[in-house]
Amino acid sequence: MNLRGPSVPSIFVRMINKKHIEDLALRAMEGTDLFVVELTIGSNNKISLKIDGDDGVTIKDCVDVSRGIEHNLDRESEDFELNVSSFGIGQDFVNLRQYKKNIGKTVEIQLTDDSIKRGVLSSVTEDILVMQEEVIKKNKKSKKMILGEEIEIAMKDIKSTKCIVVF
Repeated sequence: MNLRGPSVPSIFVRMINKKHIEDLALRAMEGTDLFVVELTIGSNNKISLKIDGDDGVTIKDCVDVSRGIEHNLDRESEDFELNVSSFGIGQDFVNLRQYKKNIGKTVEIQLTDDSIKRGVLSSVTEDILVMQEEVIKKNKKSKKMILGEEIEIAMKDIKSTKCIVVF
């Protein structure tokens, strides 16, 4: 006679707490210019962490942050997969700090009305972005992009922004 009730599998996957992982990441990045851009925890505790830095991110930075998190988790009680990567070029900005780190660089902005603005980012606050807009100067033989007037764009009117690499 079984007095313990129905049999239950001996292995349970305990969900990892997102706040705990973020705290571990912040601790691992302490004293650096690195910051968290995006953190997701999927099914089966698949952790994906994207980081950025005011001066960029190296592979060593990703490894150090990964180790800082991994060494503070117990694989015996928490089965997980951890992926730490840098925020890639051409990806949409996620937070204000990314805008600030890209001042002086060329950005492409898609507005909520789906129009596109492109130019050099001059300044940014929580409410307003200022950029020197690129304009096309037509010549008889060619077209050339030059910087025109500074324009202000309300942050609430921005659908997405990404850095553009200019060669």
